[in-house]
Amino acid sequence: MPIAHTPPRKPWLTVSAITDTAKFITLAGCLIWLLAAGTQRLGYNWQWYRIPQYLWQVTDHGFTWGNLLLGLGVTLQITAVSMGLMLVIGMGTALLRMSRSWAGRGVARTYMELIRNSPLLIQIFFIYFVAAPILDMSAFWAAVIALSLFEGAYASEIFRAGITSIDTGQWEAAKSLGMGPYAMYRHIILPQAVRRVLPPLTSQAVSLIKDSALVSTIAILDLTQQGRMIDAETFLTFEIWFTVAAIYLAVILALAGAANYLEKRYKTV
Repeated sequence: MPIAHTPPRKPWLTVSAITDTAKFITLAGCLIWLLAAGTQRLGYNWQWYRIPQYLWQVTDHGFTWGNLLLGLGVTLQITAVSMGLMLVIGMGTALLRMSRSWAGRGVARTYMELIRNSPLLIQIFFIYFVAAPILDMSAFWAAVIALSLFEGAYASEIFRAGITSIDTGQWEAAKSLGMGPYAMYRHIILPQAVRRVLPPLTSQAVSLIKDSALVSTIAILDLTQQGRMIDAETFLTFEIWFTVAAIYLAVILALAGAANYLEKRYKTV
């Protein structure tokens, strides 16, 4: 019976890893030095000890969330709902663009050209100030619809690229088995396409999180708006905005980690 030879394990500590770590530490040190030198010339007095109260508070009445984390909750709600609608709109638009109906292709093309060639901020203002009063829509849903339509236009191209990348033999095999379009897409095409489009969809989801900061312009108390209000009240400009940036970074890194886990899991299936 032949003996299976396991490939040698790669060392976890390599010259490349040490070099990259040293470069990162050097770059971070330079940035910190430049920041310290700049604030010293400006005569800025750092007051980081005041920041925790805007994240959480422990009082006689118990534990309560601070304004920044309350704003983060609103941001996550808007992002979660918008992400779900983005996927639905993106997939629907991609299928319409690939359909045989000239009307469906025309509607999808018109929608994409209008959305992708106009600024997101203008779209938010139009939906909030024009469409929302007519439809009796809240600011929350105006923000969700604006973000969903904007990101869905880009997600549709991602889905379309993933679907068209499937080998023609897969399509022919499904048709030879007598599958209809619905069964073919559900069981053959889409499961393979989703695996391929997961990385670019993650990038689009990251863009959605960052673009959600624009909803603060329509008086939604999201993370960015809470940061503005605290900054105007306390003048802790650097501390507040560095904290807001760190919170956004933590959310994006968590999303990227979850997407990386799903991608590895799909590869093993």
